[in-house]
Amino acid sequence: MSSQKFYRNAIQKSREHQIRMWDRTQYIAEINEVIKLLGVVAIKFPGQCSDPAILRFLRARNWNVKKATKMFKENLKWRLVYKPDRIQWDDVAQEAETGKIFRANYVDKYGRTVLVLRPGFQNTNSVEDQIRYLVYCMESAISRLEHGQNDMVWLIDFQRWNASCISVKATRETARVLQDRYPERLGIAILYNPPKLFESFWLLVKPFLEQKTYKKVKFVYSDQPHTKKILEALFDMDKLDSAFGGRSTENFNFDAYATRMKDEERQKSEESKNSRNADGTTTIPDPQDSDIMISEFSSEVLDEADSSWHNDVREAEELYDMDQPHIGSSTSKLSDNDNICDEKNNVSRVGG
Repeated sequence: MSSQKFYRNAIQKSREHQIRMWDRTQYIAEINEVIKLLGVVAIKFPGQCSDPAILRFLRARNWNVKKATKMFKENLKWRLVYKPDRIQWDDVAQEAETGKIFRANYVDKYGRTVLVLRPGFQNTNSVEDQIRYLVYCMESAISRLEHGQNDMVWLIDFQRWNASCISVKATRETARVLQDRYPERLGIAILYNPPKLFESFWLLVKPFLEQKTYKKVKFVYSDQPHTKKILEALFDMDKLDSAFGGRSTENFNFDAYATRMKDEERQKSEESKNSRNADGTTTIPDPQDSDIMISEFSSEVLDEADSSWHNDVREAEELYDMDQPHIGSSTSKLSDNDNICDEKNNVSRVGG
């Protein structure tokens, strides 16, 4: 098959995927079954239990209704405890200083949000803080998805990446967040010019990933024209960063990015104030009410849930009492002594 035909087929499959994701009528039976199993949860959290959200979890669990429902409940519990939507720019600004992760100011040809990841620009030691910033970036990217979009694009730049940047712990936690907390949010991940050393590390990374996740990972090399066609099929090359072979010379600027994030926070705050229903309630609960909701979630919703779900929420309440709740299971221990890139990468600004 020619490269041109291959990429035409890839584009067609992407379009078919989007149609399938949003064709509620085709999967109404599965959606309704999940809603039935969720019981009171679907009533109390209608904003979280939308059809597109349920479809993502069904896809993540290969249309197994019971597994999708369990995963959905786990995720809702995590959101109530970890409160990802309450993370503010000022909470993560230090992590963002080098531009190791940022949301691009352009989208791909399908309108999908783009996250740029530069693991060679790591500037902190705490895996927990790094994951918190990743969650912030995921929430930011999702909030900017165009209507009808469910997934995003990751562009991974390997500039300055070397052996000192390898962190199995951070990689494991990143995979856990992506797959367990944001299922079916990754459309495609482009690894641009990964060094030979990373190709060996990739063999260690793959066991952390589900098959459907690592199949979305594409290796692209600037000296291999047939792989560069992947980027050309996805992006307007005039807008794509020069770091990825595009023609845009705009670089990451921390101060400008900070202003952009704060402006979006203010906009979101204003929209939240104006989103109350006529009776004074909100479809998606206000952040200040989440402490009360955890208690209600435990006392009312659990009456209709199985015993394992009851135990999970009890663990969540214990985590909630801690100053810094963990990502993932309660047995996951994150330390502040993880690997960091060498000192030449520990810079406070990346100009542009």
